[in-house]
Amino acid sequence: MSIAITIDHGAIADNIRALRARAAGAQVMGVVKADAYGHGLIEAGRAAREGGAAWLGTAQPTEALALREAGDEGRILTWLYGPDGPFDRLIPAGIDLSVGSLKVLEAIAAAARATGEAPRLHVFVDTGLGREGCPIDLLPALLDRAKELQDAGTVSVVGMWSHLAWADRPGHPTIDRQAAVFATALDMAAERALTLEVRHLANSAATLTRPDLHFDLVRPGIAMYGCPPVEDPDGALWGLRPAMAVTTRLALVKPVHAGQGVSYGHEYTTDRETVLGLVPVGYADGVFRSCGGGRAEVAVRGSRYPIAGRVCMDQFVIDLGPDTEATEGDEVILFGPDGPTAQEWAAAAGTIDYEILCRFGGLRPKGEA
Repeated sequence: MSIAITIDHGAIADNIRALRARAAGAQVMGVVKADAYGHGLIEAGRAAREGGAAWLGTAQPTEALALREAGDEGRILTWLYGPDGPFDRLIPAGIDLSVGSLKVLEAIAAAARATGEAPRLHVFVDTGLGREGCPIDLLPALLDRAKELQDAGTVSVVGMWSHLAWADRPGHPTIDRQAAVFATALDMAAERALTLEVRHLANSAATLTRPDLHFDLVRPGIAMYGCPPVEDPDGALWGLRPAMAVTTRLALVKPVHAGQGVSYGHEYTTDRETVLGLVPVGYADGVFRSCGGGRAEVAVRGSRYPIAGRVCMDQFVIDLGPDTEATEGDEVILFGPDGPTAQEWAAAAGTIDYEILCRFGGLRPKGEA
């Protein structure tokens, strides 16, 4: 494969430090789900710890177990499973578990009895996202049963949490509405004498823009990898820097005459004598076909060039202009610190930077730093 995906683990550690400064008074959980958004689960987890992350978070329990197997001894929370989750492995590993339904709670309790250990539970409340978590109307029954199991020594309820739907739109009315529902849920826990070690609601965007919602713990994901989820009013990207760069090298540089059609369908035609550069990656390598036609840019020798014509399966073309000094073998930056951003590529592809990172990061050979 001609494409290269490189990860700056120092940037991840520095981003965690910047987020810790923003969340003074609250601990930070580095969210490393989905192979750390394509940045490498184990390596990104280590970088987050180096930056001071007190917690790591994974959606999939297999990733939480992989962190333990790699030697991580800190707090880890995992949350995406049904009643058939691998609780018999998670509990002995000391991994904190999320619970959002009675059925999952009973499954965890059964595994706890079998292992003879009381797992640490975080009650997941659906405050309005409509995805994971227990609806507020069903929460009293879930809390009552959790309290019974805690009193019996079967489980230990240590946390309550939820997730925001519109935090990347500061000022959106759903944020305050969800915060109010979360406050009600916390009151319900207090009424049952459930003493919570950690209350957590803030994702990346709320970590940066809503200090009133930091509580005991914040859970930055995309920001940890240097992609701001909201615009920085100071224009300084919140002190974050991108950790992923995607590059390749020019395979061919050649002069052409005016009127030369470029790539399938000749959707681009040169309007002067110029020099074309062949970039040896395409949609088989993760480049969105929709980024053709000048919608996405790449950087060569410090200058940017739009994609000329269609993106093909394993290549696309850029018009370098008549006076270029570019030559075969020059580095081409699709996105990264010295070129376009993942956000710019997302805009060109009609998606979000989360998908850009996961799409290209997924091309990395597993275990490659």
